[in-house]
Amino acid sequence: MNRTRLLTTMAVFVAIGTLGAQLLWFPAGVAKAYPVQHAVNVMAAITLGPGPAVVIAFVIGLLRNLLGLGTLLAFPGGMIGALFAGFMYKWTQKSFAAAGGEMVGSGLIGAMFAVPFANVLMGSSVGAVAFLPSFIVSSVSGALLGWLVASRVRRTNLVPQLD
Repeated sequence: MNRTRLLTTMAVFVAIGTLGAQLLWFPAGVAKAYPVQHAVNVMAAITLGPGPAVVIAFVIGLLRNLLGLGTLLAFPGGMIGALFAGFMYKWTQKSFAAAGGEMVGSGLIGAMFAVPFANVLMGSSVGAVAFLPSFIVSSVSGALLGWLVASRVRRTNLVPQLD
């Protein structure tokens, strides 16, 4: 993929993630669940790889925070999930593995990283037990949504490199 097409595709994913998060969200424990972010992570990991997927997750989190539409917790969950989704897809070439990587990366590991992140940067001493349910609900619903979209796109042959 040439550089222009890569940057354009990344920009489209950022736009979908930033706008879609405000259209589809629900309260889940101490945080809000934004499944569109996780769906974008899975789709970006499958189509572009782990590096661009992490950059996309970072830019979506940054834009949402700059616009006052998100919290700092968007960074650890989104970026770790995108990284795991990208590596799982890269190793297996299976889209369901990318969804599983997103669930583990965002839902479990991202929740663990959110504890010190929230304590240091947000002044909240809420433990992992409080973050875990909301991160899991958000990442599972979004990863399944991303896997469903990726599998439908594959069947239409719009993106031939999908498994």
